[in-house]
Amino acid sequence: MSELQLLAKCDPVMPTSVAWFCLRSQQKHEKIAAGHLAEMDEVEVFNPRIRFARSTRQGPVWITESLFPNYLFARFDWRKSLARVHYARGVKHIVHFGDRWPTVPDNVISDLQASLGPEDLRVVAAELQPGDSVTISGGLFHGLKTVVTQIMPGHQRVAVLMDFLGQQTPVEISINSLVRQSPRV
Repeated sequence: MSELQLLAKCDPVMPTSVAWFCLRSQQKHEKIAAGHLAEMDEVEVFNPRIRFARSTRQGPVWITESLFPNYLFARFDWRKSLARVHYARGVKHIVHFGDRWPTVPDNVISDLQASLGPEDLRVVAAELQPGDSVTISGGLFHGLKTVVTQIMPGHQRVAVLMDFLGQQTPVEISINSLVRQSPRV
């Protein structure tokens, strides 16, 4: 049974006009799906993303990912655009439960958009503070977990406590070599 046939059988709570729907993208194709949907007339797209530092052997690297991996939102008139949206490049399907097609309330989307800003992007703060749990990224001590004890902003360095030979030893390290373990949003 096609989606249009399923929609025809939907109960009266199915939206009668334009509404926000949750879409599942193909694996790691949120950006591709959002790009293709944004080119369609009468389709509004919302793809919330997050940017943060990740530890690698070469040091911290800033990456951007979807806030909801494999999901994004589109606002459209389901009667006119369902097939076009469903078969857009990068879209796996429109989230539905049998013959029920849930919508996302406008206020939920507007609250999310307001919290992210104009680029639909939330940057996780990289500033460190004493007491932060961090991981050393790159170099000889790559992957070592430690705690920041002091910030030395003039030198772009921090003091951390390292467990070395069974005792905690204070060590100064470049602030650019650390990634916070539990990012503050």
